[in-house]
Amino acid sequence: MVIIGDAHSEFGELFMNGKKAARAKAVSRVLIADDDPLVRAAVGVLVSHEADLEIAGEATNGEEAIAMAQQLRPELLLLDLNMPKKAGLEALRDMGDAIPGMKTILLTVAIEKRQIVEALQLGARGIVLKEAARTVLIDAIRAVMQGMYWINQQPVSDVRRVLHDLAPAVAVHSDKATLLSPKEKQIVTYIVEGCTNKDIAKSLETSEQVVKNHMGKIFDKLGVFNRLELALYALDNNMVQRH
Repeated sequence: MVIIGDAHSEFGELFMNGKKAARAKAVSRVLIADDDPLVRAAVGVLVSHEADLEIAGEATNGEEAIAMAQQLRPELLLLDLNMPKKAGLEALRDMGDAIPGMKTILLTVAIEKRQIVEALQLGARGIVLKEAARTVLIDAIRAVMQGMYWINQQPVSDVRRVLHDLAPAVAVHSDKATLLSPKEKQIVTYIVEGCTNKDIAKSLETSEQVVKNHMGKIFDKLGVFNRLELALYALDNNMVQRH
């Protein structure tokens, strides 16, 4: 009886340890970056109530957000759009791909179409209005952690659809756009959709080098310096047609 009891106890301990290990492995660490202590506290309460989420840290400005993200390497960053020292989008731009695997959701009181496009181009996976955070933030986190996007209070499986919806369904009418060849205009549309050079090359059945050559010509003709500026220019000047 003693032997059986010990075996049962050992099995139970192994079973519990296994459950704990599985639970620990499933936990996603969340970094909250917001200059408002009340917002940080409220968001912290929401996150802490979820068994598979835990607070990794709290940043009070953009510079802290970058430093803490690099140090802690959380799975998720909840980033305020407007913060002192370095605004949310600027912080997101500076982080770039420095934290592999980290997903970002922007928290904001209000956001413009241009900022949404910029955020998505910079790698943000979701945008949550603070007034709706109490009811949708956890759903947004779930969607983003599962590989989806969260825009306009709903999950989105393909960000290109969002960018299409943001882009006016009108023909090209920018003066500078008349300088572009049909192929270059097509590439601009792909860029606004968030496609990589590899994606574009595959769609156009050409090489990435050819796409890069076209990109250089487009930059020169429109007076922009990178893909983000090109996408924003195209949207601001109604250069994108819906497929």
